[in-house]
Amino acid sequence: MTLSFSLELPTHRVEDPAEFVTAGAIADIAQAAEYAGYAAVHVTDHPAPDTKWLDHGGHHALDPFVALSFAAAATTTVKLLTNVYIAAYRNPLLGAKSIQSLQVLSDGRLIIGTAAGYLKPEFRSLGVDFDNRGALLDEALDVLAQALSGEDVAYTGSTFQTRGVRLRPIPEVLPPIWIGGNSKRAVRRAVSRGQGWAPFNTFGYATASRTAEISTLDELEAAIAWARSYASEIGRIEPLDICFSAGNMLHDSKSTDERHAVIERLISAGVTWLPIAPEGRDRSEVIERAQAFAKEFIASP
Repeated sequence: MTLSFSLELPTHRVEDPAEFVTAGAIADIAQAAEYAGYAAVHVTDHPAPDTKWLDHGGHHALDPFVALSFAAAATTTVKLLTNVYIAAYRNPLLGAKSIQSLQVLSDGRLIIGTAAGYLKPEFRSLGVDFDNRGALLDEALDVLAQALSGEDVAYTGSTFQTRGVRLRPIPEVLPPIWIGGNSKRAVRRAVSRGQGWAPFNTFGYATASRTAEISTLDELEAAIAWARSYASEIGRIEPLDICFSAGNMLHDSKSTDERHAVIERLISAGVTWLPIAPEGRDRSEVIERAQAFAKEFIASP
């Protein structure tokens, strides 16, 4: 089994927008990622971040499809990953239009990482029912599947109804859907509806993120084993990508040998994608650290 890596585009670094939140910054980092052998670049999604959350460790985010479109325009092969896109924040047809547009314009390089979400104040600010977020995600997945199939979308949703919406052009390749979350419900949704599952490291904030604890490799291995057992139970035979945000497990404070050991164990557990977010005082340092990581852990492109 091989492991692919995705490099974060640090557009949340709004304390120094000239270094991180410009078209040139996105282009420089995306091009460096492609050249170094990263398989994808990724961004996250927070259209209405709450000030209390921001003041206690939260972060800003550009619109994921706008940010990734700039990365797409500056590159040719690197994949474009939403890690993660909260589908419930938007009308499902607006979400489908953004996905269709970027998939067409990037020549089929989009990967949709999505999840139900956990920030109750952000849902409230956007006028979305937080308690219904799982059903809203399912609704968005239903609409997306119909819209990208070329069918006319006739759908009665929780807050909308359409007798027939037609999206054109249809992407030649459909973007894979990776569904995030650590709960059993999230795993079941990923295994039954997606091409991948995106668990994440809850180290230090499992309660705040409203999901099951996965903060050790033992817990990750147990969760993957459960996902595989559920796949067997429902008769799934297609391989399941697993994209794990390892966080502190691969922090720069760890030795090279320790990080190699972690990566080997992730591969053995079945992880197929690993997002990387190197720190740096400026754009050049982020790129330098991303290149150093690639030289040590990623095979030459």
